[in-house]
Amino acid sequence: MTTTKMAFLFPGQGAQAIGMGRQLAASHDVARHLFEEVNDALSEDLFALMQNGPEDVLRLTRNAQPALFAASMAAVRVLETEIGKPLTAVATYVAGHSLGEYAALAAAGSLGIADAAQLLRQRGDAMQAAVADGDGAMAAILGADEAQIDAILTEASAKGLVQIANDNAPGQIVISGMTDAVDAAIDIAKDAGIRRAIKLPVSAPFHCDLMAPAADTMQSALGSVSMFDSIVPVICNVSAAAETDADMLRANLITQICSRVRWRETLMLLGQSEITHFIELGTGKVLSGLVKRTLEDVSIANLDGTDDLDKVLSQF
Repeated sequence: MTTTKMAFLFPGQGAQAIGMGRQLAASHDVARHLFEEVNDALSEDLFALMQNGPEDVLRLTRNAQPALFAASMAAVRVLETEIGKPLTAVATYVAGHSLGEYAALAAAGSLGIADAAQLLRQRGDAMQAAVADGDGAMAAILGADEAQIDAILTEASAKGLVQIANDNAPGQIVISGMTDAVDAAIDIAKDAGIRRAIKLPVSAPFHCDLMAPAADTMQSALGSVSMFDSIVPVICNVSAAAETDADMLRANLITQICSRVRWRETLMLLGQSEITHFIELGTGKVLSGLVKRTLEDVSIANLDGTDDLDKVLSQF
């Protein structure tokens, strides 16, 4: 077993792309079988949508969430095949951004593949249905700290509910809430000289209290699924704390729907825990970029396709 302290990270919504998982499915039977398992769980050919689009359909929350999960778990299976041992034998911690927490749980032995895929389909539908089209929005505010954002949101809340949704990295915070309030926050931020404040092309205001109906749906859905204590600790979005207890992991997935993703704090905890190697498993390099913005003197690699294998395997 390696003595290197490693954390495995799993991306969230927005990383999806046409062709995701293609290289791994073509080169490794374990990846192809994983995609077939997700297809069977959903009773549809999600992998075909991932390969061929159309992009606007793949981008729908109900499709993007299980698709990103499938791509991450295919990368887990390929990595495990290449190193000849389960990920749980080499991981010190795992963590996933928003929906990525489901992949982290599956990789850590807490949640089954079919159950996770079905839960993410329900989660996507519930999150999309929670707020009427046009009533909610999200925006990224770059170059401000949490105290500045809090002051902006206090003023903008005169227009309606608006909250921090993602604290991603130093100077990179995403807000979520009612459209008028988010628009007001953007204007206030610009007037305050904040470097950049831009509305995001999302279909619903995720990770704020407007998602309460979706949290109710997921409480029921998660209550009917078997979850197990995780083999390695999972750093949960809602607490930025390590958990292994199945009941706590389940509760955190429910709370997560309306709560901010504490990703900056997650990375800080991993840094304080002397993690030296970070591997992002799944589509894109978003989380790898956030690690670079947050931590110094760490090794970062991502496994998206076969072109990445040599660099990833060199970390072991």
